[in-house]
Amino acid sequence: MDEDNGMFRRNQTPATVLCCKCGVPMQPNAANMCVTCLRSEVDITEGLRKQVTIMHCPECNTWLQPPKTWLKGELESKELLSFCVKRLETDMKKVRLVDAVFIWTEPHSKRIKVKLRVQKEVLHGAILDQTYLVEYVVQDHMCEACSRVQANPDQWVAAVQLRQHVSHRRTFFYLEQLILKHDAAARAIKIKQTDQGIDFHFGSRSHALKFIDFVGKVVPIKHRNDKQLVSQDQKSNTYHYKFTFSVEISPICREDLICLPKEFARSSGNIGPLVICTKVTNNIALLNPFTLKNCYLDADQYWRFGFRSLVTSRQLTEYIVLDIDICRPEVSAMVGGSRYVMAEAQVARVSDFGKNDLMFTIKTHLGHLLNPGDFALGYDLYGANINDDELDKYKDLALPYAILVKKSYEEKRQRKRAKPRAWKLKSLAMEVDDTKGRAEQEKTNAEYEQFLRDLEENPELRFNISLYRDKEYQRSETASMTDGGDLPTVPLEELLADLDLSAMDDGDGDDGDNDDVGMEE
Repeated sequence: MDEDNGMFRRNQTPATVLCCKCGVPMQPNAANMCVTCLRSEVDITEGLRKQVTIMHCPECNTWLQPPKTWLKGELESKELLSFCVKRLETDMKKVRLVDAVFIWTEPHSKRIKVKLRVQKEVLHGAILDQTYLVEYVVQDHMCEACSRVQANPDQWVAAVQLRQHVSHRRTFFYLEQLILKHDAAARAIKIKQTDQGIDFHFGSRSHALKFIDFVGKVVPIKHRNDKQLVSQDQKSNTYHYKFTFSVEISPICREDLICLPKEFARSSGNIGPLVICTKVTNNIALLNPFTLKNCYLDADQYWRFGFRSLVTSRQLTEYIVLDIDICRPEVSAMVGGSRYVMAEAQVARVSDFGKNDLMFTIKTHLGHLLNPGDFALGYDLYGANINDDELDKYKDLALPYAILVKKSYEEKRQRKRAKPRAWKLKSLAMEVDDTKGRAEQEKTNAEYEQFLRDLEENPELRFNISLYRDKEYQRSETASMTDGGDLPTVPLEELLADLDLSAMDDGDGDDGDNDDVGMEE
């Protein structure tokens, strides 16, 4: 009885028929046979391949997709499963693929087993579902690039020469971390460090072009290329070249002081002759520290004018802030994600303490950061001897006594006494010239230490790179007593775990993380 409307409702039972072969009751289908009898009569996997041979390059862990394509894929990954199914493309035209899962095999067995579930229409329109096993025999065969490297490691096809004509390597330290994070140099055969840059060697011209495209998206560059004929076969009309790409990075770096050409200053809304570079990506962010006007240059705009820095960060002077007064709190600017506030500050050079009473009253854009008693780094234009063609064109320009660039934490770092950091960075596997002198090596170490300090002080700078926890770091009980008060550090939540895949394979790893590929044992 239907309780809603009070009407009588009859319970219907599904109709069944007897199998024409064994007489078992079943639901009717087009063949009038049960599933067991239907499978005994028809095998939809007949004619499908049960064993396939695949080529694997043990050097770069790639798989050959005929005729000449090599695909990268780890064992039991979705990429490898897709590759295995595609090798059965002709068989899948006869049946409909429903599911595919890996069956576990020993990694050293040179066998990969995949269980496939397929469907096909048989006997008067009946749909038969069946599973079968395909065994892939793995044969090691080096790809063309790896075989060329094994024969001669210096036999590269394309070389990318990254250069920046400045007196430091800060840009390359940052670029190295971006390359590691995005795995942009995975196809590089050899990486070599040079005096003013890094050389990347590739086994294919397309890999070199892809790498140049990546570099052009993170720093402003210009490049030119050349090629050299290595060999030729006139009968088959084939030629083999070596390609060289010379990539020059803009010499403008973060915190540099720049005197803009008059033409560019007018076209950028009269931003002013003296500006500070606050950020460098594929665009260059410029800020006038006296008016807070700002603008951005792309690579094409910069190379059209080609101006250089007036003074660089290697010429920074330490000042102490004696007094500071915010001009107008509402007058501020956001440039590249950072906020700046105009203020008037009374400063003195730290080197003048005990020698003279020389003090300077200047304008600064760091009103939101500085307080009386703080230390700041800036450019000393009072005692500087500057020769610059663009600066000479501004006849009526009165240079300020000093231009502050950033807050200094050097005194607090000295109180910290060079304690180890809780984080670390990874490095590219590059060849380094060991013939450098001790002074050159100390200079490189000092620049790298300054780069690490910049990462601690600037959250925006470390936003696009990966920092890892240092397993060997141990915080002492007295660390909080000796640390500088507000010394900038990297928060623990920004650090990544440094995974060791070989250690994970040796331990009792959890196989439940792979949701894309099914596993059976």
